Amino acid sequence: MIKTKAYAAQTARSPLAPYEVLRREPGPDDVQIDILFCGVCHSDLHTARNEWKNTLYPAVPGHEIVGRVVAVGKDVKNFQVGDFAGVGCMVDSCGHCPSCDEGEEQYCDNGFTGTYNGPVFGGENTYGGYSQSVVVKESFVLKIQHDEKDLASVAPLLCAGITTYSPLRHWGAGPGKKVGIVGLGGLGHMGVKLAHAMGAHVVLFTTSPGKVEDGKRLGADEVCISKDDAQMASHASSFDFILNTVAASHNLDAFLNLLKRDGTMTLVGAPAEPHPSPEVFNLIFKRRQLAGSLIGGIRETQEMLDFCAQRGIGSDIEMIPMDYINTAYERMLKSDVKYRFVIDMATLK
Repeated sequence: MIKTKAYAAQTARSPLAPYEVLRREPGPDDVQIDILFCGVCHSDLHTARNEWKNTLYPAVPGHEIVGRVVAVGKDVKNFQVGDFAGVGCMVDSCGHCPSCDEGEEQYCDNGFTGTYNGPVFGGENTYGGYSQSVVVKESFVLKIQHDEKDLASVAPLLCAGITTYSPLRHWGAGPGKKVGIVGLGGLGHMGVKLAHAMGAHVVLFTTSPGKVEDGKRLGADEVCISKDDAQMASHASSFDFILNTVAASHNLDAFLNLLKRDGTMTLVGAPAEPHPSPEVFNLIFKRRQLAGSLIGGIRETQEMLDFCAQRGIGSDIEMIPMDYINTAYERMLKSDVKYRFVIDMATLK
């Protein structure tokens, strides 16, 4: 076993602190990665604080991992020592259910294994990217094509990027489509960038007038202040698709009213408390759809990384040292980051 320095939460109320985990020695199909950068996701905070009531302790969060390959097993074909590689939210799945067979491992019928906090339906704990290194089977490791100078901004693509890319692709965001992005945080700012890059007409919804200019800088064609009734009314029944990234409970009807007939609003934010139930008539009178989406499979995540590399797309980040993580969590709760914290893992001593 490989001793690896990490940061962990021991209980729901304890701050993250130095910890040591054991990684397996690389097997025939494994890739060992020295972690250079790890993004900080709201899911990390939910898990560390047991807000979803499923945390296995000690919890080592982190599923936006970018690093350098330092060892490969004898059967590994697509990676070699020195390559830059990424690991996202999953490190395994059953591999034989219909979802896995179709390259949608995130919907594995038997439950994928999270990069941290173990298998979805229960099992041995796993430890994430707030650590020096990780060992992952090749089929769950991703190629990084971005320039080395941009690697830190790539890390959030492994969760925030694919979480927004997958529904935008699935519901056909592109030229001739009017697409709304609700919220301008870690997920929302990537949604704006990606929808713009796909060629859609992008409208950002935010409660903060101070985010108007930044929204346009990121690629929004229009910015709508969602607490302004007149601005919201001007968009009634006009959207093909709305991607709702807000991770706090809120009224969904205000946005459902903006969909065209047969339009869809997809939720990707995962609040600790449920949303109020939407008004059924807002759905049935326009055949509107309220949907959800969960990251993407490995094939689609690689597609997203290549798409972003070709277009020079990365996340807007604030780099932090490892020992700043507890402060970063408090700032994240206040939306005090533009737009994703990324840990420089060289600071983990």
